[in-house]
Amino acid sequence: MDLLNTLVDKGLRRELPTRDEALAVLATSDDDLLDVVAAAGKVRRHWFGRRVKLNYLVNLKSGLCPEDCSYCSQRLGSTAGILKYTWLKPDQASDAAAAGVAGGAKRVCLVASGRGPTDRDVDRVSETIKAIKDNNEGVEVCACLGLLSDGQAERLREAGADAYNHNLNTSEATYGEITTTHTYEDRVDTVQKAHAAGLSACSGLIAGMGETDEDLVDVVFSLRELDPDSVPVNFLIPFEGTPLGKEWNLTPQRCLRILAMTRFVCPDVEVRIAGGREVHLRTMQPLALHLANSIFLGDYLTSEGQAGKADLEMIADAGFEVEGTDQVTLPEHRASGGCGGSGEGGGCGSQESGGVCGSAGAAAPARADEARTDLVAVRRRGAGTDLAPNA
Repeated sequence: MDLLNTLVDKGLRRELPTRDEALAVLATSDDDLLDVVAAAGKVRRHWFGRRVKLNYLVNLKSGLCPEDCSYCSQRLGSTAGILKYTWLKPDQASDAAAAGVAGGAKRVCLVASGRGPTDRDVDRVSETIKAIKDNNEGVEVCACLGLLSDGQAERLREAGADAYNHNLNTSEATYGEITTTHTYEDRVDTVQKAHAAGLSACSGLIAGMGETDEDLVDVVFSLRELDPDSVPVNFLIPFEGTPLGKEWNLTPQRCLRILAMTRFVCPDVEVRIAGGREVHLRTMQPLALHLANSIFLGDYLTSEGQAGKADLEMIADAGFEVEGTDQVTLPEHRASGGCGGSGEGGGCGSQESGGVCGSAGAAAPARADEARTDLVAVRRRGAGTDLAPNA
């Protein structure tokens, strides 16, 4: 297929595809799906080999968020039966992080619900970062605390944070339909603050919220322009009790096309399969490793993932290897700060969340995914509980 040959050539040269080419990837048929995966896999292997970076989430503060993000189980007005607790103490967070590191995670992502941190919150997270780094040699730490005020990114960097995550989630044109308590521009500003402070910027998207193909291409092109080191791709987890609880728009094939399009647009960036992979990719998860070079190990913020042991077995069975702490994630030109790269490592970001086929603004995929509500399991272990974490 001429389209795929063109996209591979551009990916190897770090050249941006055209919007029409990106849209064409999303519009490919199921008959062409393996060809799409193979083509994007060439780009992934060129820049990242067969390494898979493991990341581990620690939910520092769960639930009771004043923001109204429609996809989130922690939102204002959510009736989802999730865990709710206030800030973990630094030693509690460090213990939770240690479980992920022992399971093979190279990066720990510290997430807290809320609009953004107060200066006292930044002090608290700074203590947590120090505790984690003191107890886990070589671990990278990414913070995800919401909208940042002036000077907070610098303070997190001084405390030892390696990265900051703040996702764009969807296109600028449709952002107001998903969230009303803050703006798309607020999110862009926080990513830029992280960049400016010398943190490795991490920003991604959520697919499956009823967006069009054009919306998906818009947000991925916007991410390319922001130039984060890491792009997490979330697939909406439709929690009952949230406005998007009945949105089951994704198929495994659709998810693979979205990941492939993201890889072609962001060829040399850490692309991470984040929230929702077990729910929507299901048995196709191993194929997704040919597109993304990073995943979360074990559970997410408020939902359960597949067993950490199963994650490791999947990686090995698919012929990939877990990236070690002695290996640099990003290609040399990005890791050294060139071409807009903001330093070492990747990034974080699973917003407890997640497409659409055709090129003319279609509002639904070619066929709706079966509603697998049985796969949406609320997290009842790990941080905030007395039970051992899944790692």
